[in-house]
Amino acid sequence: MKAAEVARRLATPLTAPAWAPVRSRFTDREYLNVVYRTDPEALRAVVPEPLEFDEPLVRFEVMKMGDSTSFGPYTESGQVIPVRFGEERGEYLHAMYLDNVAATVAGREASAYPKTAGSPRLFAEAGALVGTLDVGTQRVATATMGYKHYPMDLDEARAELTLPTYMLKIVPGYEREPRMCELVRTRITDITVKAAWTGPARLQLFQHVLAPLADLPVLEIVSASHIITDLTLDGVRPVFDYLKER
Repeated sequence: MKAAEVARRLATPLTAPAWAPVRSRFTDREYLNVVYRTDPEALRAVVPEPLEFDEPLVRFEVMKMGDSTSFGPYTESGQVIPVRFGEERGEYLHAMYLDNVAATVAGREASAYPKTAGSPRLFAEAGALVGTLDVGTQRVATATMGYKHYPMDLDEARAELTLPTYMLKIVPGYEREPRMCELVRTRITDITVKAAWTGPARLQLFQHVLAPLADLPVLEIVSASHIITDLTLDGVRPVFDYLKER
């Protein structure tokens, strides 16, 4: 294979890349979102400058992908933190756990999603919508919400999901120094909210050294939503270069 051809490749392994170089469209993506109040000092320790937060809130989410271009169905879970970048309000993706290798690798390599391996589930049981996250055989999180208790305004649901999203893009060098360390911005586009509900919810987080969701403890449940959508993820652009600032 000629050098010019190698230079055009976007992913490894060279002849069998782990992800397809296409933009994914998600169909029937189902969300369970639980927003809770946490310890502000714990939150301050993990939100990177220049992002700031006004209230010590965290959104625990479980997302069941009914179908997605190139990845197929899978499930994802994580923590999202409402933040400000200057005057713009958005969300910082703190951690994501999922059960699809291609989506994990593509999220990290082609973008900056903080994805790693986990076993999330989203299902209805005994009148509740249940979202769980396991790492290996260990339970890390359990969320429950009253199943379709109250209709949610679709515009409100759309606004909840389409805030600008901030992530850290960190690429290590070969001498244990970063080659790239940037804050990047993206957002959800081309979204169709098919249905949405709200209701009472509970959330339990369990201590795990490699999945430290419980480091942002649950002090009070603020709100919950169950949303079904079709959507596309936009590309990313850098908004802050930590290496230049250093």
